Amino acid sequence: MSFLIDPPWLYATGRVYGRLMDERTPAALLARTTTAGVFLATSISLYLNLPWTRPIWERCRAEDGRDWMLNSGLFRIDHRRAGWRVHAAAALLFATYPWWLSLGERAGRKR
Repeated sequence: MSFLIDPPWLYATGRVYGRLMDERTPAALLARTTTAGVFLATSISLYLNLPWTRPIWERCRAEDGRDWMLNSGLFRIDHRRAGWRVHAAAALLFATYPWWLSLGERAGRKR
């Protein structure tokens, strides 16, 4: 998971939910909550370089979890010296995760 990949993935997942589930059912609420929770827990853990995320960032050929979250193998943000501005931007991006899922759900229902 990374800031580059997560939003489209959440949006696409939301579209599937929107097509397959009635938004008012307990199953839809559970799916939405679980999906957002897993994405947030994994991505925040990567950003914080928690030890359990090592297999994920190693498979992505990143230097660590924060490197993967910020750079996705494409950019050159200095993840080792990330200051308060980078951390604040990351927090704002994390806050959008449920919104991407919801946006996808709305689009999936319109079909």
